Amino acid sequence: MGAGWPVPDVLAYLAGRWRTERAVVDLAGGAEGRFTGVTVFGPLDGGGLLSREDGRFTWQGVSRPAERTLRWLPGPTPNTADVRFADGRPFHLLDLAEGRHVADHPCAADLYRGEFTVLDEERWRTVWRVGGPAKDLLLTTEYVRADAS
Repeated sequence: MGAGWPVPDVLAYLAGRWRTERAVVDLAGGAEGRFTGVTVFGPLDGGGLLSREDGRFTWQGVSRPAERTLRWLPGPTPNTADVRFADGRPFHLLDLAEGRHVADHPCAADLYRGEFTVLDEERWRTVWRVGGPAKDLLLTTEYVRADAS
């Protein structure tokens, strides 16, 4: 991936509503899935943002509702965020000063490695590679701004 689009204030950039498309590929078995929905980054009590992802996930021909909530807390500088799970457990740090960041998150025996790339003021992408004894997944998510904030 090439250079990203620098983001001086991560939380200001993310705030609002994003159309969300995620492709999921099981690299070991070849199965593929797709999530289609919306992610809304709204104010979080005490500062930061709460992201709520809501849509449908289709896996091997079966479609079902899917959702995810994360907390995006202010980092040490405006171009950073401390990303946490809904229950407050740490997920990863994010630094978009250069518009691009790689984050690791160990989860039990698995390692999640995420690459964040900001394409411009209206689009950004994450690519997560999940590897471990029972998982070999590639999750690519495209976000396109759905409002004019």
